Amino acid sequence: MDNTKKIELTPEGRQRLIDELAFREGEKHDEIVERIKEARGFGDLSENSEYDAAKEEEARNASRINEIRQILSMATVVEAGSSRDLTVSIGTTVELKDEKGKTSSFTIVGTTETNSLEHKISNESPVGSALVGHKKGDEVEVAAPSGKTRTYVIVSISR
Repeated sequence: MDNTKKIELTPEGRQRLIDELAFREGEKHDEIVERIKEARGFGDLSENSEYDAAKEEEARNASRINEIRQILSMATVVEAGSSRDLTVSIGTTVELKDEKGKTSSFTIVGTTETNSLEHKISNESPVGSALVGHKKGDEVEVAAPSGKTRTYVIVSISR
């Protein structure tokens, strides 16, 4: 992970990471230790696939714990502001209308919280970065990675 890159999280995103960290350090860790103990009981460790799989899972879990700790130590939590004169920022939900009149809605989140299935887009994505700082009624041009440009009008902004 690039240490110079600023990581921003919504309060909800930070809490999800804290919850995942607690799970991985507690319940998940205990489960893996138990699997290793059981696998040791099967005898010869050189040909013990259960032991190898458990040790691999232990390493993956430790790696994710370190990743979460690093994110939490570097992240800035972006709190919700007042709804008056709202501009698009992390934590806001933006409703857009395209040139054809079709509307779509996105929540702007930090890069670690991106989830296209939940319509959560990163503040660093082409659409997210083009919208940040704009207000309701603004017309925003978004350049797609393909080079094509689309124009959207911000219909509403909410937290």
